[in-house]
Amino acid sequence: MIELPIDDELDISGWDLRKALRLVSKSNPTLSEWLRSPIHYRGDAQAISELQAAVQQFHSPLGSWWHYFNMASANHRGYRKGERVRTKKYLYVLRPLLACQWIENEPTPPPMAFEDLLDRLLPEGTVRNAIDQLLATKRRSAEVADGPRIALISDYIDAGLARRGNTPPLLTAGQGDANALDELFRQMLIAHAPR
Repeated sequence: MIELPIDDELDISGWDLRKALRLVSKSNPTLSEWLRSPIHYRGDAQAISELQAAVQQFHSPLGSWWHYFNMASANHRGYRKGERVRTKKYLYVLRPLLACQWIENEPTPPPMAFEDLLDRLLPEGTVRNAIDQLLATKRRSAEVADGPRIALISDYIDAGLARRGNTPPLLTAGQGDANALDELFRQMLIAHAPR
């Protein structure tokens, strides 16, 4: 894992090529999200294009769904410690939970922007209003701000996780060829070898 300390402007992390391609083979959505991010500081257009093609080839709705479900479940366990909840912890559960819902209904990977998920999956209603208020609070507050448990959002999360935990969806697995990733690894090493 490659990580640089977080400062006021940058949050940098990544993997070496071997690990990145291993994650592609497992249809890990994190690399796909990084590649689809609208923010790029610097990149190798050809390498990005080749990685995006590999991600599409290995895309597994089933693997992605389990990734997001496990993320939502783990974050949910982490925030349910009392009657006060850090604002951003709700969002750490809601985004992967909505990503699961997206995967259950759409053939494409979930959008990166949380608001896009909300607009498509929760366009209106009392839960959406509560989430919009939570987002407004988060934008006004420091990262560590917390507040009382929000029953509407907590109940929505509890019901969504319980339903999905009891009845996981029937989704397709990935179809990629591991030999193609080995060849991509060799090509990228040659292309970026010091001259």
